[in-house]
Amino acid sequence: MILAFSAVPALVYGALTVVFLVVLAWVLLTRTVLGRGFSVPLRTMFRPVETAEYPEKPRPVAPRFHGRHQLNRYADGLEKCIGCELCAWACPADAIYVQGEENTAQARYSPGERYATDYQINYNRCILCGLCIEACPTRALTMTHDYEFSASTRQELIWTKQDLTAPVPPDADDTPHRDVEVKKRGLNYYGGLAVTPPTLKGGSYEQAQAAPSALAGEVVPTGRLPKPGEQPDDPATVGDPARPDPGGTSR
Repeated sequence: MILAFSAVPALVYGALTVVFLVVLAWVLLTRTVLGRGFSVPLRTMFRPVETAEYPEKPRPVAPRFHGRHQLNRYADGLEKCIGCELCAWACPADAIYVQGEENTAQARYSPGERYATDYQINYNRCILCGLCIEACPTRALTMTHDYEFSASTRQELIWTKQDLTAPVPPDADDTPHRDVEVKKRGLNYYGGLAVTPPTLKGGSYEQAQAAPSALAGEVVPTGRLPKPGEQPDDPATVGDPARPDPGGTSR
C-alpha cells in the first residue's frame, strides 16, 4: 500500500489533497450547524467595508424609523392634540403623561372640546415602539427621524409640551385662538360631517351642523395653508422641523 502511494506523482497527490479539503470544507459549511454559523462572517470578510462618517456625515435612516416624538399643528396654528390620553394608555412603558382641559370660546387650543394643557414624555422610559402614534385618533402625535436627544441628567430627558410641539406654521398665529376667528376660516379639520368648533349661541353650545360637501375636501393638515385649487400637503409623519428651545441653549 505504501509503495502504491509512493508511485503516485507528487503533483497529483497534492491536487487530490486540495480537492479533498475543499469538499470537506463545503460539507462542514453547508451540512452542519456550526459551519452555517461560520459561513456568515466568512462571506462578510470579502465585502467592501461601509464606514459612516458620524457625526459629520450620518447615514440616512429608514423611512419608517421611529425617532423622537412631535406634537403637530394644523396649518392655521391650532394644535391637533385633543387631550384624549389614548397615547398614555397605549404606552407599554408608562412614559407619557397627559393632562387635558376644556377649550373655551375665548381660548381655543384645538378643534375638539379638550386640549392637552400638560404633555410629557419621559425618554428615560420610552422604548420608541410607536404604539402611541398608532393610538392617536387625530395624528397629533407622530415620530420624526431625530434620534440625537441625549442629555447629561435624567431630568433633561423628560420632554414637555413646549419641547415637543411643532413650530407655528407660516402665516399662522400661535394658540390660543378665539372661536369667532376659527369659525370664519370655514375649515373642516377632521374631514367628516361635524364642523368644529360648534356654533356658540346664547352662551351654550348647540349641535354641530353637517358640513357642506365642498368643505369635506378642504381638510387642512399640518403644513402651510394651501392656495386656491391646491391640494394640502402633510409632512407631519416624518421630517426634521426646528425644535423650539425656550432656554436659549440646545440640550
